[in-house]
Amino acid sequence: MTAAAAFAGMRRVSPVVFKAGCPDCRGRFELAASALRLAIGATSRTTFYSFTCPECGSAVRKPAGERVVELLTGGGVRTLRLHPTV
Repeated sequence: MTAAAAFAGMRRVSPVVFKAGCPDCRGRFELAASALRLAIGATSRTTFYSFTCPECGSAVRKPAGERVVELLTGGGVRTLRLHPTV
């Protein structure tokens, strides 16, 4: 099978973007999956996503519930799984 045959009928997929807001400058914007990072911990307190605000440069960290984790991982956001210490 040729590459052309393997990809025949596939449609172009637009990149996933996420709406976000900065608590410091109150900016609202869209970020590509590559601009976000997701950390999954053992509890809700240690599960969060983070990004750098494109408007003011602040490091932003926000809690991520189950639905947010599902959306971010499905959208291709880089994920780090945090292991609890013994």
